[in-house]
Amino acid sequence: MAQEAGSVPDSTAAQPQDTSYVYLIHSDVIRFDEVINPDANRLIGNVVFRHDSMYMYCDSALFYQKQNRFSAYHNVRAEQGDTLFLYGDSLFYDGNTKLLRVRDRVRLENKSMVLLTDSLNYDRNTGLGWFFDGGTLLDDESTLISEYGQFDTNTKLATFMDGVSMESPDYTLTTDTLNYNTDTHIAFLNSPATIVNEGNVINTSHGRFNTQNNNAVLLDRSVVEQNGGENRMTGDSIVYDKEGGEMQGFGDVIINNYKDKVDVQGEYVYYNQNIDSAVVTGRALLIEYSAGDSLFMHADTFRLVTFYNQAGDTVIERQVRGFRRVRAYRPDMQMVADSMVFTTADSSLTLFHDPIVWNEGQQVLGEMIIFYMNDSTIDWAHVIGQALFVQRNDTIHYNQITGREMKAYFKNSEIDKTDVIGNVRAVFYPLDGDSAMIGMNTTESSNLTVFFVDRAVDRIAIHSRSNGVMYPMEKIDPTKMYLPNYQWFGRIRPTSPEDVFFWRGKRDDEKLKKSNQNKEVPLPTLDGKRKKKKK
Repeated sequence: MAQEAGSVPDSTAAQPQDTSYVYLIHSDVIRFDEVINPDANRLIGNVVFRHDSMYMYCDSALFYQKQNRFSAYHNVRAEQGDTLFLYGDSLFYDGNTKLLRVRDRVRLENKSMVLLTDSLNYDRNTGLGWFFDGGTLLDDESTLISEYGQFDTNTKLATFMDGVSMESPDYTLTTDTLNYNTDTHIAFLNSPATIVNEGNVINTSHGRFNTQNNNAVLLDRSVVEQNGGENRMTGDSIVYDKEGGEMQGFGDVIINNYKDKVDVQGEYVYYNQNIDSAVVTGRALLIEYSAGDSLFMHADTFRLVTFYNQAGDTVIERQVRGFRRVRAYRPDMQMVADSMVFTTADSSLTLFHDPIVWNEGQQVLGEMIIFYMNDSTIDWAHVIGQALFVQRNDTIHYNQITGREMKAYFKNSEIDKTDVIGNVRAVFYPLDGDSAMIGMNTTESSNLTVFFVDRAVDRIAIHSRSNGVMYPMEKIDPTKMYLPNYQWFGRIRPTSPEDVFFWRGKRDDEKLKKSNQNKEVPLPTLDGKRKKKKK
């Protein structure tokens, strides 16, 4: 037997009520059919329910008053204060568990965001809502899409899983798992993720990303690519400041410059993209691989500096500066110096303060050495101040040439000739046709040129008055075999890429004392003593 009642006024609002019960506040029509649905009242028109602080609205509903629950249909809306608004086509609410299940065209609004989905459950006990059939979260900064997600209305923390995509006008983020705070606009990453931001690409599996300013803290060997992939930083952890154009890498950090074919490594790296400059410290290593065999160079600190024109839109020069305890290794060349500078202005590499360079059985040292490059190969080198060239023939006999300065010229990456200028002295061993030493020649002159064949001294041309003596091998005076400043620094020489990290410097009594380049000076000696000129 069916019964029908008219409009139900809000008569219960003035009565003291138990907050554990769901109350019917209003319905235009109430129908009851004990045959079709004996446990429910059918409510039609402007239906309003209340459960403690939440009000729920719909066009029609089935109210199971004894079970303290109801099912609502069409234009469903749930409101809790001014902080939570929930919309959908249908809603099931259980007053005992405080669980809402909303389906079809669901919209959850909070002060800081909007969540759209077709299937949403919301637990009023915990303030947690979750969807499982695809959803989209919108806030002032971004749009977030995933297959599964949940949102905590108390902490404002959203968790998204499975096919997560986060987009804004400035970036796109894709991952499998993401936590996002809609108040702070910070995304927390806990699975492999890719962030694309104006030509920069971030790959990480752990970290946080601020969607307001695009800053990020990246952990677990994250990678940041810039300039369309020309530059890449990899580090145990990276602090990324998009607005300032700055990155700081910590741990085992690597910067790859694919355009210039240079890698830089260190325990700490600072890079500023806006001015294209960097600082590298802590087991700092520069690897240059443009010329076949890689050059491994270590210094306590590397600094990469870029100079622009006055308008700031054109690069004039780039420099790589190495400070303190510079050591370098390449299979065909090794270097040691206190500091170095490589500049693109003239493609030169300058070694400062007691530099030494080795090439197989040859050693060159001076106060300063400058290499001028052509297409990543040495064109010529300038040794300035107390220059000394040593070539080892065997463990006893060494070709030696010293002077105020040297200019060495190369062909096909091999030394071709060397001009020696000022206060020149030489000890060398001419060879016969079978490459056997035929004697020892000692020479003093103001200028001479050394010619090489297969990296060995072939002949010497003296351009000014000279004094010299040729000793047959069997009549060599042992006291004449070595120049006063002769020294072979084999113990200092780097022996491998790893060996560049282990500093071995000259002893104090071996260090050069800087000379005055504007004056004619006597021959350099290791202890820095000067011989008096004869009157």
